[in-house]
Amino acid sequence: MKRQLSSCEVPVGAATPTGAAGRRRADRPLIARFDPTHFRWRGIESLPYKAPENGSLAWRGVERFVLVGGAGEPTAFQLRYFEIAPGGYSSLEQHRHAHAVLVVRGRGQVRIGDDVYRVGPMDFIFIPPAVPHQFQAGRGRFGFLCPVDAVRDRPRPVVQRRVRRLPIRRRAGTMESKSGTMRSSTGSGQRRRA
Repeated sequence: MKRQLSSCEVPVGAATPTGAAGRRRADRPLIARFDPTHFRWRGIESLPYKAPENGSLAWRGVERFVLVGGAGEPTAFQLRYFEIAPGGYSSLEQHRHAHAVLVVRGRGQVRIGDDVYRVGPMDFIFIPPAVPHQFQAGRGRFGFLCPVDAVRDRPRPVVQRRVRRLPIRRRAGTMESKSGTMRSSTGSGQRRRA
């Protein structure tokens, strides 16, 4: 009988992305202890976010940490932690894969399409495929976890459009702006106007 793979595995020997391979061994268990003083995992190295670029894929002050999936582990995903320095921002981009993001440090803003939302610790963000998005730190460091498929399409630049700044009032289960736009935080992606 052929062994079934879970959704978290890829066949042994299949191509996996390279990244933080270096000293880590994909065939050994790993426990990376968290250092709350520096907000880092011991043994997980900071990697460049991307190659420096201009235009809509430009970015500033972003560090990337691949917690799993970058050292040849037999997984079909990568779990990444991004940290943005005060005043920094990720590239404005879009791609065919979705994003699920969990904010774990500081406060910042996320642009999703033409809307901008303020977010903070333990806020969950779902960004559907092909929707332009960008993350920006506030006055302090802004960090979030972002799992993605190990094999995925590359980011594409976004044509700049006018962005609406939406002050957010928090209510249980929803994010609501003063303009009346409401988004469910249940992940349904539903949107309605008041």
